[in-house]
Amino acid sequence: MRKFIRILHCSCTGRKSKLKPLRKLHNSSSEVMNTADNLDSNIDHRRSHEGITTVGTEKYCNLSRTTTAGSSVLCMSIVTWNMNGKASSLQDLAKLLTGSDGDRKLDLLVLGLQEVPRCNITRTLKEALAETHNLVEKSVLQSLQLYVFAPKDYQLFITGIHLVFISCHLSAHEGNVEERNSELQRISKSLFSKNKNLYARPSQVTVWLGDLNYRIQGLDTFPVRNIIQRNLHTLLTSKDQLLQEAERGNIFDGYCEGTLAFKPTYKYNVGTNTYDTSHKERTPSWTDRILFKIEKYGNVEATLHAYESIDSIHSSDHKPVKAHMCLKEANNKFQGK
Repeated sequence: MRKFIRILHCSCTGRKSKLKPLRKLHNSSSEVMNTADNLDSNIDHRRSHEGITTVGTEKYCNLSRTTTAGSSVLCMSIVTWNMNGKASSLQDLAKLLTGSDGDRKLDLLVLGLQEVPRCNITRTLKEALAETHNLVEKSVLQSLQLYVFAPKDYQLFITGIHLVFISCHLSAHEGNVEERNSELQRISKSLFSKNKNLYARPSQVTVWLGDLNYRIQGLDTFPVRNIIQRNLHTLLTSKDQLLQEAERGNIFDGYCEGTLAFKPTYKYNVGTNTYDTSHKERTPSWTDRILFKIEKYGNVEATLHAYESIDSIHSSDHKPVKAHMCLKEANNKFQGK
């Protein structure tokens, strides 16, 4: 099993089965368009799955910390990035957290990193954000690391809401679907099924982020790349292993995810926006994901304002993925100051 990290925030104080391809496809325009047509006919246009509900985004966030109705709002930027163990990726870290997110300052910045290079990432992040943010929580498990920052210009107190962030890096390769499913199930059981475990307490919001390593399956790499080149990549979601397994009820039951409107985030040639040209020529896939679950009993409403990849970063073979989410409690059970 690969590694995972979970941080609890309460009051804001953190064997192999080879999958067979459907058929061998060739790199021709007619076959690419036929493939796209077939994929389109397989898409569930209700935008939902048995396990995961796909949600749209509201592009603009103008929520103040306290709404006119007196309820409170908590806005977060959540980022996951596999750094590929490259020291050259350090200069890109600040870009992940300091970008603009609409009209208001975010209350929490959450950063999950995988394959972190051997250096002091904590110091790098704190120096990059020294003028604007404080580190409020971190968890480090070798090359898997998770950080939470809050603005410096006010002391943040959150009461009445229980948040759990889980960062993980699951097993690689297309054929290891069952292994990834088992890893997720074991992580969930270890966190939420033991009465004496702190994380087994009911939480209103649970967020999973990381390199989950689920792939596009059953299609050859060349037609997949041509579909992406034609900006038809949303058609490929019907071949996404994570959504398929969730629809079968194997993983992420009751979770939500933003629309996969961005291009697959893996695998790129380092330093470019070009997909893998090595002898392996890996099929582009959405390996890097952010999913969240809002419990009905918690009376918390969530609005997703962005779910996107950051294509301007080239120092890894993965593109970072970022979500901007705001939580609102209509009954004013949690408060921010």
